[in-house]
Amino acid sequence: MKNVKIIIALLFTGTLFAQSPWTKKKNEAYLQLSFSSISNYTELFGNPDYGTDREITDNTLQLYAEYGVSDKTTLFANVPFKMVKSGNPTLDVAIIPEGSESSLGNIQLGVKHNFYNKKWLISGQVGVEANTGSYNAATGLRTGYDAWTITPLVLVGRGFNNWYIQAFTGVDIRTNDYSSAYKLGGELGYKAIDWLWVAGFLDGVASFQNGETVIPTSNALTGLYVNNQSYAAFGLKLIGEINDKFGANAGIGGAFGGRNVAKKPAFSLGLYYKL
Repeated sequence: MKNVKIIIALLFTGTLFAQSPWTKKKNEAYLQLSFSSISNYTELFGNPDYGTDREITDNTLQLYAEYGVSDKTTLFANVPFKMVKSGNPTLDVAIIPEGSESSLGNIQLGVKHNFYNKKWLISGQVGVEANTGSYNAATGLRTGYDAWTITPLVLVGRGFNNWYIQAFTGVDIRTNDYSSAYKLGGELGYKAIDWLWVAGFLDGVASFQNGETVIPTSNALTGLYVNNQSYAAFGLKLIGEINDKFGANAGIGGAFGGRNVAKKPAFSLGLYYKL
């Protein structure tokens, strides 16, 4: 267990919330504002593992929304605002300069539809991430993939009196000669007390390594949105219900292993509102 490391903040993006098979009722809405952070990481998963050029910090302020256009069909959107920076050098002489970058990440829009609802739910969804990130060539700091991404998923789940289970599988299909990837994950949640849910999850991404985009050395030394990223991860989420409309959540994730992703604790905090 001593080799188990915590994975990057990508685990806590709004895509985690979009991977549930439950849809909103017609005209119902859900809004969440969250903040995730991974600070001062200096090492990346690889074969073998390798270091960054400087200490890298990756912060994300994110707005996620769902809206039910019918009882079976829900639209969703995720708007991340990234704040990344490079700090102290990890070696005596750093290749890339110190710097920071604050801008949008990859904005995602999508639709989810429920096809089956008899105890077990089976839904499908398609999400599209736009190439809305930025890149600083000198510092190597990137706020999103330099590509469009289409993500079709199959979602399965079931709710019980005090607990639920859900799972998903699908692919990330990327343009601009980035590799596509297979996705698989699941979550088990339990209502510990009247106002608190505790959930554990597994989440995996395996790159097909079928893209040949050239990643600049400065970007590779930060590990931010580079090609062929993979991980096998686990995590814990806490969801507190303040009342019927307001609530808060927190999360932390860990990885059994990966490729081209950071080895440092990442945390997420969020507030949500149901309309």
